[in-house]
Amino acid sequence: MDIADFFDTFFEEAEELLADMEQHLLELDVDNPDSEQLNAIFRAAHSIKGGAGTFGFSVLQKTTHILENLLDYARKGELALRADLVDTFLEAKDIMHEQLNAYRNEEEPDQETYERICQTLQQIALEEIGQQLDAPAETAPLTSTPAPAESASVEEESVGNTAEGQLKVALINVDEKDRVLLVEELEQLGDIQSQSGDDKRYEVILSGSVSADDIEAVMCFIIEPNQIDIQPIAASEASPQAPAASAPPPAEQKAPAAPAATKAPAPAKATGGDEPAKGKAKKAAAESSSIRVSVDKVDQIINLVGELIITQSMLDQTVSDLDDQSVGNSSLQNGMSLLQRNARDLQESVMSIRMIPMEFVFSRFPRVVRDTAGKLGKEIELVTEGKSTELDKSLVERITDPLTHLVRNSLDHGIEMPDVRESIGKPRTGKLTLSARHQGGNILIEVRDDGAGLDRDRLLAKAKENGLNVSDTMSDEDVFQLIFAPGFSTAKEVTDVSGRGVGMDVVKRNIQGMGGRVEIQSKKGEGTITSIVLPLTLAILDGMSIKVGSETFILPLSTVLESLQPSKDDMYAMAGDDVVLKVRDEYLPVIAIHEVLDVENAITDPTKSIAVIVQGEGRRYAMLVDELIGQQQVVVKNLEDNYRKVPGISAATILGDGSVALILDISGLHRLSRAKKEAGKPANTQTMSFYKESEPS
Repeated sequence: MDIADFFDTFFEEAEELLADMEQHLLELDVDNPDSEQLNAIFRAAHSIKGGAGTFGFSVLQKTTHILENLLDYARKGELALRADLVDTFLEAKDIMHEQLNAYRNEEEPDQETYERICQTLQQIALEEIGQQLDAPAETAPLTSTPAPAESASVEEESVGNTAEGQLKVALINVDEKDRVLLVEELEQLGDIQSQSGDDKRYEVILSGSVSADDIEAVMCFIIEPNQIDIQPIAASEASPQAPAASAPPPAEQKAPAAPAATKAPAPAKATGGDEPAKGKAKKAAAESSSIRVSVDKVDQIINLVGELIITQSMLDQTVSDLDDQSVGNSSLQNGMSLLQRNARDLQESVMSIRMIPMEFVFSRFPRVVRDTAGKLGKEIELVTEGKSTELDKSLVERITDPLTHLVRNSLDHGIEMPDVRESIGKPRTGKLTLSARHQGGNILIEVRDDGAGLDRDRLLAKAKENGLNVSDTMSDEDVFQLIFAPGFSTAKEVTDVSGRGVGMDVVKRNIQGMGGRVEIQSKKGEGTITSIVLPLTLAILDGMSIKVGSETFILPLSTVLESLQPSKDDMYAMAGDDVVLKVRDEYLPVIAIHEVLDVENAITDPTKSIAVIVQGEGRRYAMLVDELIGQQQVVVKNLEDNYRKVPGISAATILGDGSVALILDISGLHRLSRAKKEAGKPANTQTMSFYKESEPS
């Protein structure tokens, strides 16, 4: 077995440990530090150091070793914490992350950065503790073949029998291949006095200076924590017949510090050897309750379930075309109903595998807020709500950057400086809230701040200065959307935080690319709320089937507000071939799908068509269609990957009869309609003659 097989597990778990370390450092109260938090930070560093040594990542091992020593002094109360020390620890964590990525990419970490952070940490040790930190001992990496006997004996002699006692290391339910690999590692960590047992329990008596913590930290990257049992024994008891548990572990012994390959949480700190057997059984069951699966495998299952849903729809269509009264068809219809229900349950279960909580997104923002607020000289309190709200993994990965831009924008432009806030009666500390919650078939993510709010007049003045087509009669909602225009910025000076007019337009474009929309609400002097509405997943879509001519299209159900029969008295022709429909004192742009997409044999008389009121990019439109077929769930197929990008179309799907239906892009259709008119293609003359020539008052 090649040790490289475990690289991915180490990289993933080390990423999680670094994230935990950062979270605890950010939450740490330097004036009254929580001992449990300090222990958790130390354990994370200790586990990474052990794993790095196992796999031969020497630079990462040495960096973590020096940081671990400082953290050990901090948790013992010998190093007084300050904000600047925590900043240095966070910087060290970032460098460790860079080193981890370098090893992941099979590259050597940057030597200059490594030397700089080590020198900084050593300087802290000299100034705060008055001594130089010891250099880490070199740990030989595991190999895929046993080391020669001669070299093994040399290593054993170099380690020596310096420990007063010995350790009994029991490998529980470990197969022979893994056991050989682990015993080789134990040979490098100490002097093996004896070994015996079988696959169920294999015991190794080890002497040397290595601690139980070091053994656990190394081995937990290869097997699960509940597969290791380490007990200290007296030197006189070291024999193959030594009892399995000769003495309870000392109080300071830790439970396995590194998470297992199953992503189970690490057990709490052990308090002794008298834990009930029932409790141990429960803990082992909990640790085996999850597995780590490649995302590619999950995506493959989701695609197959999607094909199954399409096949089920085809069968359902075929059965519905048969004579319902036939005696022989009743059992077939019952079977189809059962298949439909089971297919839906299967689809929901498989989709839930890809759903992960928003906590994975929100957890990185305490650091973003801390660093950005420090650069700006502001005092910010970050509040997160709805961290358990789940979203598709692919969307979670893509929403992080847009959210980061919005958060930095709120910190820079929204929340005022502490002195300014105090002078207008606000608390010196500004409040930034990140929230997530479900809203129908969507997820609503909000970025709220209690800052100065958006200045309508200033936005309009800047827009006119930039040559944008704006007017003083624009609604507040449309004015606020101006901040998403390319190159638009109201910052008085360019900083490393913002001011270049780059970012907010990318935010809007990325969110729209995920099938979502972004909206802004603001009150001057009170704050701003930026809302992002996203579908829960991009794989399955709840849609409204519509008919235009002989073509069937799908409207995302999340965009549909209502449908109605238009009246001639409510429709008005505007300048430039624009048409609006009056709906409860609101004038909505009319989009005739048959005109925009050149569909033949469609209804051209608006009073005989149906107006579907939809919403896209924060605006409402009235879309003229021939017929509403009904609501159905469809499997989304990427049109751009399988064909090419089509204006006004976001994706495609396969219907129950095997035909392809296009999924409409609301905002894209409006832009396509405008583009056709600007290109000089007149609207259908028969349709235009129907509308009133007078403009709405």
